[in-house]
Amino acid sequence: MDQNNYSSLHDFILLGFSDHPKLEMVLSGVVAIFYLITLVGNTAIILASLLDSHLHTPMYFFLRNLSFLDLCFTTSIVPQMLVNLWGSDKTISFVGCVIQLYVYMWLGSIECLLLAVMSYDRFTAICKPLHYLVIMNPHLCLKMIIMVWGISLTNSVVLCTLTLNLPKCGNNLLDHFLCELPAVVKIACVDTTAVEMSVFGLGIMIVLIPLLLILISYGYIARAVLRMKSKAGQRKAINTCGSHLTVVSIFYGTIIYMYLQPGNSASKDQGKFFTLFYTVITPSLNPLIYTLRNKDMKDALKKLIRVDYESTKIKRNWKS
Repeated sequence: MDQNNYSSLHDFILLGFSDHPKLEMVLSGVVAIFYLITLVGNTAIILASLLDSHLHTPMYFFLRNLSFLDLCFTTSIVPQMLVNLWGSDKTISFVGCVIQLYVYMWLGSIECLLLAVMSYDRFTAICKPLHYLVIMNPHLCLKMIIMVWGISLTNSVVLCTLTLNLPKCGNNLLDHFLCELPAVVKIACVDTTAVEMSVFGLGIMIVLIPLLLILISYGYIARAVLRMKSKAGQRKAINTCGSHLTVVSIFYGTIIYMYLQPGNSASKDQGKFFTLFYTVITPSLNPLIYTLRNKDMKDALKKLIRVDYESTKIKRNWKS
């Protein structure tokens, strides 16, 4: 059997923060706490927007998709990450690493495109309010979501397949706490310029083009808001768009810094911390950001908590 193929069947070793044992203990606690916040916060948003009929609008349809995406994204990473941080065993099977690589790239790409779709929804709601429900009809919303997931899957398959086909010459040490594309590219024993250029090119399509569309949408939104005569209307538009802009700034800022910078301009540990931020911290912040500035969502969450409390009270009375 060819040595390159043989080595590819062996486990990978995720070095993570293994050279900082005390830091690993601290990070494991932080990651576990933020993962719990992500699970509770995003599940609450999904349930609240489904159960409250007032939130059956395109905006909350996309928000539910974002929350579901964040749940999938963190769950595809955090359990393995916690195993890596807690224990002395830093290995991950070849199959496990491949699955994580494809899923991680797929879901990360979806978030980039989904945020652009959400900005178009806000543009339509504010700039064309009379035609909003006609334009953003359920059929179009569903088609946009399918297109986002499909394009992202294609991007993941192309980039990850190119990366995994690089010969590794027996190298199986990944200087990361997860199977991330740049870390896998670094262990290749051949010139990786072609693959890196492919990553950069598709990165422009998946990251920068959607970001440009978001900026154009918000340019039109800003002009429309400034022309509004109603202060209440301006305030509501700023609150709903402010939440989305905050999420966009955090997510895209981190992604651009990590993936669209030349060569090795960031230190190894710095790159790991940035990955930790946008894979664990950002998904936990999204529910908080959308809830704090959104009265409708706050009311829906209060109603959800009240229903849960009342059902618990009824059960207790029934048992007694």
